[in-house]
Amino acid sequence: MHDAIIIGGGHNGLVCAYYLAAAGLKTIVLERRKKIGGAAVTEEFYPGFRNSLAAYTVSLLNPKIIRDLDLPGHGLKIVERKLQNFLPLDDGRYLKIGGARTKAEVAKFSTRDADRLDAYAARLDALTDILREVALETPPNVVSGPPLKMLGEIVKTGRLGNHLRRLGLETQRDLVEIFTASAGDYLDHWFEIAPLKAAFGFDAIVGTYASPYTPGTAYVLLHHCFGEVNGHKGQWGHAIGGMGAISEAIAKAASERGAEIRIDCPVKEVLVEKNRVAGVVSESGEIFRARIVAANVNPKLLYRDLVAPDALPADFRERIDKYRCGSGTFRMNVALSELPDFSALPGRELAEHHTAGIIFAPSLAYMEEAYFDARRLGWSRKPIIEMVIASSLDDTLAPKGAHVASLFCQHVAPTLPDGASWDDRRDEVADLMIATVDAYVPNFKASVIAWQIFSPLDLERTFGLVDGDVFHGAMELGQIFSARPVLGHADYRGPIAGLYMCGAGTHPGGGVSGMPGHNAAREILRDVGRRPSPSPSP
Repeated sequence: MHDAIIIGGGHNGLVCAYYLAAAGLKTIVLERRKKIGGAAVTEEFYPGFRNSLAAYTVSLLNPKIIRDLDLPGHGLKIVERKLQNFLPLDDGRYLKIGGARTKAEVAKFSTRDADRLDAYAARLDALTDILREVALETPPNVVSGPPLKMLGEIVKTGRLGNHLRRLGLETQRDLVEIFTASAGDYLDHWFEIAPLKAAFGFDAIVGTYASPYTPGTAYVLLHHCFGEVNGHKGQWGHAIGGMGAISEAIAKAASERGAEIRIDCPVKEVLVEKNRVAGVVSESGEIFRARIVAANVNPKLLYRDLVAPDALPADFRERIDKYRCGSGTFRMNVALSELPDFSALPGRELAEHHTAGIIFAPSLAYMEEAYFDARRLGWSRKPIIEMVIASSLDDTLAPKGAHVASLFCQHVAPTLPDGASWDDRRDEVADLMIATVDAYVPNFKASVIAWQIFSPLDLERTFGLVDGDVFHGAMELGQIFSARPVLGHADYRGPIAGLYMCGAGTHPGGGVSGMPGHNAAREILRDVGRRPSPSPSP
């Protein structure tokens, strides 16, 4: 018998396993695929070409977790992009975003907007600093029950209030605005030129099936700004070896502390006895007993597919059924014979813009039309695409002279209209994505050696991302903080005693951060009266 079982060997489950094992709990991780990592995994998709299959870039991985687990000591190396973002335009111009150069780049289009950049950055920095603190805390939970339990939640609310009071009234107003406004309205207030608003606005709709003018998307923008790379706040980077290198380093750290990791072991059922979790049953029929089970899967998968309906309160089941998933994402990995040669910035030799997040979407209006197009037709005929050429920073991923690119594409409908199947339309949509890039990069289509496609249906079947939702649930006002995944269960505990949630369907949400796993482990250890063990000396 084990003390704790983790369902799902994605990075959050592995982080949770590390902290539980480090506190002395006999812990086992059960992963259904033949490789650990979940959506943060690196695999060969064509002979000689490897890439991060789903999650594809690094920023949100929390520094505390990196330190606690000594991930560099377990082989993790993260490098920064030489340029943060590159936005080629169809009129032959381009915009570069990155550090001190951003102001001069923006001034080519608008001196007014260039002059406002510092104030905009200062506002976001104030908000992201508070988000960094809150992200590692358990949200105040709406509860009924014993006075001491309610008192604990009041104390959490008081701590949050102290955070907010330090911000000052002006920044508190900004916080209310960023949680409720659309990214489009927020950016329109600050800036006038379309390319700059598009470059910033992409962060508001990436992995989000919404228009940039949908209320609440300003928060999604903020969520993508609170990360850091190697101590540099707001930066994005690349893990050498791909995103799988993150999962592998976490797994090594967890194994060293005694956690057992089992692959090719899908869980079929969570055992509940006398209103308490008792373990799990694998699809092969093997029974694993434990008084603690933590699920690193979408809450919909956990409570819809793994827990018997009669073990759950009726209202809770109904709320989980309505939990909104579907990020409008179509994901491709592409093997290239050469680097892209942009019309706006010609050259096939490696340059800084090849290392950037390359955004193909010239304006917020273009992004809005992409969303409505997908709602009407199933996918946008003018899609939004971010291309990341990981091999521009990492020569371990492709043969010499060749490259790999990730295409993160929006917007597509999670479920196609009129009962159509993604299996029948995926190749057609992949052709469209390649053609969209080729319009800006004339050598792109000719340089494609092979590709790998993940439609929303593929993302669900392969990685357990319900309706292709890369965040394990929409990051909207009704599904964040104390309401994630359901009001009254924001503290990583479900309605069944001993059954916890440790995946991105809990606070602080999606992205390769490790924070849901970290926070869930802290709550589990509180319940069993254990303290996290100090990290071993490197």
